[in-house]
Amino acid sequence: MVLTTLDLRGKGTHVREFLPTPADPGADVADAVAAIIAEVRARGDDAIADLTERFDGVRLASSMVDSAQIAAAVERVPSNLLAALERAWTSILAYHADEAPSPAAFHGEGLVVQHRDVPVERAGCYAPGGRARYPSSVLMCAAPARVAGVREIILCTPPAADGRIDDATLAAAHVAGITAVYAVGGAQAIAAMAIGTDTIERVDVIVGPGNSYVAEAKRQLSGLVGIASAFAGPSEIVVIADASTPADLAAVDLMVQAEHGPDGMAWLITWVPEIVPAIEESLTELMASAPRRADLEATMASSGVACLVDSPAAAMAVSNIVAPEHLELLVTEYAPLVEMISAAGAVFCGLDAPASLGDYAAGPNHILPTNRSARFSSALRADDFRRHIHVVEVDRAGFEALAETVIILAEAEGLDAHAESIRRRR
Repeated sequence: MVLTTLDLRGKGTHVREFLPTPADPGADVADAVAAIIAEVRARGDDAIADLTERFDGVRLASSMVDSAQIAAAVERVPSNLLAALERAWTSILAYHADEAPSPAAFHGEGLVVQHRDVPVERAGCYAPGGRARYPSSVLMCAAPARVAGVREIILCTPPAADGRIDDATLAAAHVAGITAVYAVGGAQAIAAMAIGTDTIERVDVIVGPGNSYVAEAKRQLSGLVGIASAFAGPSEIVVIADASTPADLAAVDLMVQAEHGPDGMAWLITWVPEIVPAIEESLTELMASAPRRADLEATMASSGVACLVDSPAAAMAVSNIVAPEHLELLVTEYAPLVEMISAAGAVFCGLDAPASLGDYAAGPNHILPTNRSARFSSALRADDFRRHIHVVEVDRAGFEALAETVIILAEAEGLDAHAESIRRRR
């Protein structure tokens, strides 16, 4: 069996106590990340060079990727890949453009409160490396920042053993208009962007997915720098299936997120237990010939689950507790299930809407909340790169209308200077 069976039949919709709880990063991860951050804080670029050599196996004279390298990469990538990057960028940018703010103001008696949306000055994007390259994450990070009006957008991504960044990632940076690219990965990249070094100027907001070390670095540095969106950690998927679900589609879609590597999650939830053996058979067959078989097997062994429930309502109750990054309603009649969703990063409806469409080119962002943080957070959006500033204008009539109220409340709180600032204007 590839998937571990979790049988919740007979439990109804109150199943929280029967579900595994998400693991917090272990002390080894937290302590290791804290040590990396301390090194970057103390030694800046020297620490970045040492850490890159330690973790990526290459000693770089500078972490900054110069424009000539980027231009050469754009020339080398196949023309169809460059065209695909540009097409995906157009879709992603168009989707986020709908988030552009409209001027808003509140008008009261002698009072005008304007709402100003001001972009941050600098945004830092992180694109993972190592097991795979992720030019799509470059596009996803940059598009909402560009729409928000961010002046400078930088990219950190791990170098290969020869010190190079792969051409597809550099081509994506070119397509997205990234200001500067740095060959730095892991927790040290997050630390460099948050703290700043002689080479990497600190940013205001950091976005982008990563492994548990990257996610833990964001957690530890949150507050020193804005961490946009939610906890974007290892990939997750929940596939809801019924009797209409083709077994091979359920199997391959479970693999879509599992192939990102270990620590992720791949759950099948169904109220039709008879379909599970066929899905298992397809999954075994597909994994046997998959190029990333080791990563798939690692994810399935740790968190591949076939969850059996009594009804569609019970399936959605489980899904809402798990709050998956990706939720596929791989059923023909999905509309009733959509109405029951309360927590998910992104939802894909029907047999022709695999999560991979959203991962690349549908438009909505693929940087999504993981580790059950979809309970309180959402996909990356333009608003994550904006600050909201209230501008208050008051004429004399408006002041007089509110003055006594402010004095009474200030005196009740024992804040006399607040009250006096009103009294002296009367």
